[in-house]
Amino acid sequence: MTLSKHAASNPSNDSRNNFLKGGGEMGAMMRNFDWASHPLGEPQGWPQSLKNNIRLMLNSAFPMFIWWSQDLYMFHNDAYLPALGKKHPKALGASAPQMWAEIWDQIGGITENILETGEDFYAQNLLLYLERKEFAEETYWTFSYSPAFNDAGEIAGIFCACNEETSFVLGQRRLKSLKDLSDTLSHVATLEDLGPAACQTLSSNHNDIPFCLMYLVDGQSRQATLAGMAGTVPEQLAPPSISLTNAGEVWPLGLVSHLSHGMVADLAVPAGKVQQAVILPIVKASGDQLAGFFIAGISAAQEYTEDYKGFHSLLAAQMGTSITSVRAKEEILKRQDFLNEIFQQAPVGITILNGPNYIVEIANPRVCEIWRVQQRDVLGKPIFDVLPEAVGQGFKDLLDNVMATGIPHVANEVPLVLERRDRQEVVHLNFVYHPMRDEHGLVTGIIATAIEISEQVAARLEVEAVNKALLATNADLDNFVYAASHDLKAPIFNIEGLMDELLQHLPQEVAASEEMRQLSSYMYGSINRFKRVVSDLTQVARTQREDDENSYAIDLNDVITEVCMDLKPIISETGAVIQTSIAPGTTIRFSFKNMRSVMYNLISNAIKYSSPNRAPYISISTAPGKGFTVLTVADNGLGLKQADAPKIFSLFKRLHDHVDGSGIGLYIVKKIVENAGGRIEVESELDKGTAFKVYLPH
Repeated sequence: MTLSKHAASNPSNDSRNNFLKGGGEMGAMMRNFDWASHPLGEPQGWPQSLKNNIRLMLNSAFPMFIWWSQDLYMFHNDAYLPALGKKHPKALGASAPQMWAEIWDQIGGITENILETGEDFYAQNLLLYLERKEFAEETYWTFSYSPAFNDAGEIAGIFCACNEETSFVLGQRRLKSLKDLSDTLSHVATLEDLGPAACQTLSSNHNDIPFCLMYLVDGQSRQATLAGMAGTVPEQLAPPSISLTNAGEVWPLGLVSHLSHGMVADLAVPAGKVQQAVILPIVKASGDQLAGFFIAGISAAQEYTEDYKGFHSLLAAQMGTSITSVRAKEEILKRQDFLNEIFQQAPVGITILNGPNYIVEIANPRVCEIWRVQQRDVLGKPIFDVLPEAVGQGFKDLLDNVMATGIPHVANEVPLVLERRDRQEVVHLNFVYHPMRDEHGLVTGIIATAIEISEQVAARLEVEAVNKALLATNADLDNFVYAASHDLKAPIFNIEGLMDELLQHLPQEVAASEEMRQLSSYMYGSINRFKRVVSDLTQVARTQREDDENSYAIDLNDVITEVCMDLKPIISETGAVIQTSIAPGTTIRFSFKNMRSVMYNLISNAIKYSSPNRAPYISISTAPGKGFTVLTVADNGLGLKQADAPKIFSLFKRLHDHVDGSGIGLYIVKKIVENAGGRIEVESELDKGTAFKVYLPH
């Protein structure tokens, strides 16, 4: 069974062996084979049927072989050489039972049956572990065995046409594993479940994945923790955690973290027949962040081809995608829980209504209080099954409009009549209906927020009623003040006239007496104070009734000059100093008479309430403001506590009783300024002075 060293003289090259012409490499080998020393002898002595079959086989591009005689001596063509592997070239002329000893327990019986009975045999994707390489290789074959006949028509051997299906079978099996993994991980909700689910799914393909491990890294990528395991794995190969910074770990994960395609590593201890494993980094779907590691045992029955490597890489990529998806789901769930917690604790009513029937998906406790229902009685139900009475009150029309148009609806103080326990209850609401949209922008539901303002509405109505009554009372008071100020003038003037007449008719010695002079002084003082009160009441009544129709541009300097002329005696008497800081020509639109009254009261009060410890100093200035001219009148007088400052604008309110006055002047000033659209403010400090700021509209 060796090749002849003298091929040119070998009988196989005789013209009688023309059936061996061509046939590529195997044709040449058969022509040069030392058949003389082979049990079959020289080819020219072979049966014609064998020659014909060999000629047919050698010139076929389909893998074929012939096993001839009871010893099943082997003939095959070039297309069959990949099936032989390292068995080529010694397989030519060898006995099949010896050459294929590793699988003869599977196919020996088949060949014997064919030789005895002539029945053919067909197999599809039959698993055979062939020792055609340096290991027992997992292979799959589709083939047919049929009897080969000699010239006498007797069964003299076996003819086989075959095709190796290993790549197809492995590809389909790996594709199924990828699909199963994708299907499984699509239903995983947490990272704690992902590792066990992934490894358990892959364990069904023990031929390609004898064992597998999944490690997930921490946030700093300094340590990896075992998250899943499947297959027979020695304890030393599956530590609970692995440092990425320690070079002495059983798996060099720190090194692999920097290798995008991973690496193949020899096992520290064998895992059955498995001697090697591939270590691949698992990265998130974005590809920029390490998520973990996938470690898979490499089958001892397969060559680690590019297809095998690609299969492992796809598994790791699927895990990275799933980790990203699960973390996104966890984040969404956290946000949903957070939002739900916010909804549940929100001080306003919140509900989410889904679909055209407005199914209640969320209803927080506050909205259930508004509806006067229990939360358990509304979730998952159409809102108008919960509140049927609301349909006829226009609320369904509002929801339908928001669903149809996608335009939010805002409403205030809307009454809702609830029918509870055979009685009606009216609640007032402020609410917003806002559309919810899907990823295509279609309105799928409505989120509603509501606040019950029944108490506020009731309080407002009560305040309005009180204000209405106060307005009526104020009107009556104004009328009374106006009438009293006029009706009291005549009596007081009559009293003053009678007093004059009385003094004229008194005896000279009585009228000239000290007692009478003091008494008449008291009486005239009382009459004058009475006259001032009546005059102030008249001013109040006039201020209450007057509008600002007589406003026109006036020069503040002119007003101040005129007031100072009127107050000249008291200014001289007290030594008051009045300092003005008003630009010449500063004008405002105001009633001159009313402005004069304002300035008169403020300046005279500054002098009247001066400190006995220092001469009065009064500063009058203006400054521009937004929409206003700010007039400031400041003094260095007695001052008062800032907390009491607002009280001085009240009618008949006086905080310093040692100075004559009715307590009406500042009330009149405030009314005049407010009637003109302005305002007055006061800042004061006890024993330091007071500053009035009058905001005069432009």
